[in-house]
Amino acid sequence: QVQLVESGGGLVQPGGSLRLSCAVSESIFSLDILAWYRQVPGSQRELVASSPRYGSRRYSDSVQGRFTISRNIAKNTVDLQMNSLKPEDTGIYYCNGERMSPSTLSYWGQGTQVTVSS
Repeated sequence: QVQLVESGGGLVQPGGSLRLSCAVSESIFSLDILAWYRQVPGSQRELVASSPRYGSRRYSDSVQGRFTISRNIAKNTVDLQMNSLKPEDTGIYYCNGERMSPSTLSYWGQGTQVTVSS
């Protein structure tokens, strides 16, 4: 069972920056996809950014150009650098890891709260 633990959330003013980090209990390269999702009350969890083991990183339209997902080999984490934050970025951010073979398994962290407010 892969364990994911998020950290780095908090309160930030509009226009500010935060860096989220997700510690992975196994090698980050043992997972085919690492991603960050966001959820606000009353809404479904939405994909914010993903980092496949092979291929290009992807971002939702709402964060493209402002957020960057990266795999930190030294720390064995997947990080999300969030710049130019907006109030609509507020939500609980979840780290997700998927393994595709021999069957698809999905792992989730417990989430970390991000609040963008003045």
